Amino acid sequence: MNRACSRRPTKRPRSSGAGMRAGLLAAAALACVSTSACRQDMHNQAKYRPLRETPFFADHRSARPLIAGTIARGKLGEDRLLTTGRDGDKPSDVFPFPVTTEVVARGRERFNIYCAPCHARTGDGRGMIVQRGYKQPPSFHDQRLRDISVGYLFNVITAGFGVMPSYAPQVPVNDRWAIISYIRALQLSRNASIEDLTLEEKSRLTKESSGG
Repeated sequence: MNRACSRRPTKRPRSSGAGMRAGLLAAAALACVSTSACRQDMHNQAKYRPLRETPFFADHRSARPLIAGTIARGKLGEDRLLTTGRDGDKPSDVFPFPVTTEVVARGRERFNIYCAPCHARTGDGRGMIVQRGYKQPPSFHDQRLRDISVGYLFNVITAGFGVMPSYAPQVPVNDRWAIISYIRALQLSRNASIEDLTLEEKSRLTKESSGG
């Protein structure tokens, strides 16, 4: 029989409950001291308050300018048609995305908030601000503006024109296009004919007119 296998395993001395408890308490106390010291250091660290002087930077300004070439998230503008309204060197005649019912509904909401005060909800240029003395803009129902490209309208909203200021800070890019889609809907509603309707729409209109 192997002598090594015949040996009985050596018993390790067991720690007493009191000794183990004392060790745990000491470890917990050390952790608390370390954590408290860390919190104290963070509490006392230098803080940069807006527009306050700081000795940390050479120019003593706490508000730092943007690093050259910095582009905010979502502002890269890779889609030139979407962000500029231009197709090559001229204003685009097409939208950068499909115009759906949801897009037009969003455009109506934004138009009534930002555009209607001057252009009126009907787009005729007789909004409440105009009625109180502000220069009247042209009606969207004038033939010139009915024929104008959507890219041109996008540029006017973005950069402003005449007494109209830029609305780029208030209206995001996609909402500008949504507003333009609603302007087109307003123009169509004022100048639509029965021949522009589908057979189903003509049938429904006939029933409504006859009271059926």
